[in-house]
Amino acid sequence: RVAGADQGPDHHRVEVLRDGQRMSTHIVEGRFSDCRVIVTGAGSGIGRATAVRLLAEGATVIATDISEPRLAALAEEFASDRLVTFAGDISDEDVVTEIVQVADGEITSLANIAGIMDDFLPPAEVEDAVWDRVLRVNLTAVMRLTRAVLPGMLERGSGTIVNVSSEAALRGSAAGAAYTASKHAVNGLTRSTAFFYGAKGVRCNAVAPGATITNIQAEFRSAFAGERMAPYMQTNVPQPAAAEDLAAAITWLLSDDSANVNGAVLPSDAGWSVI
Repeated sequence: RVAGADQGPDHHRVEVLRDGQRMSTHIVEGRFSDCRVIVTGAGSGIGRATAVRLLAEGATVIATDISEPRLAALAEEFASDRLVTFAGDISDEDVVTEIVQVADGEITSLANIAGIMDDFLPPAEVEDAVWDRVLRVNLTAVMRLTRAVLPGMLERGSGTIVNVSSEAALRGSAAGAAYTASKHAVNGLTRSTAFFYGAKGVRCNAVAPGATITNIQAEFRSAFAGERMAPYMQTNVPQPAAAEDLAAAITWLLSDDSANVNGAVLPSDAGWSVI
């Protein structure tokens, strides 16, 4: 990532390298001043890019990840008194409680980004351990963190929540059974939260990424799945996006710029969802 030319006192350009070309996005300084945002999966990929962008735009960020070394690297590179890190497994309810305690103040926004894959196992081959783990991290943890921050948001009368869904929540050909089911459920949880609390000032939306450059492992452990999915993956999947592309969409939905958007599932997939 390379900082570009200034765009006035409150804006500057950040450039990212994608497919050999430099693409730019604009940071809005101060957009999240006085905001306290929990970001899960902040040690790498989309979560890290989102945490970094929120810091650049003035937020206090409570960055969580299962990997303490990744969080330490984030804290070293982006040292700030507005960055708080907490390492733990967010699928553990006790860890969720600790995260809220570590936040130590009003939580204005929540970005549920952490997730894991399922080795593309189809329904006939999915293992109980994989099913349980994927749903715990991708769905139950999202519910628990949402449940934990809602009382404060409702008392204050405002708040924003963004969940990371997936292209797999829009089709059946992008992942295995467990991941696909978990992300479809995230869409449902997003819309349910938006319905129940939108009138009380709390908005909830989701971003559905397509192929994105992250460190999430996604190996085919099923020969059948590889054969079945190959024709779709080889012809339909656009070039992977940079994590910063997704961070741009997530921060927009967290911000007041999207004040009229609630209950939306926003594909950020270079058009994959329309193929």
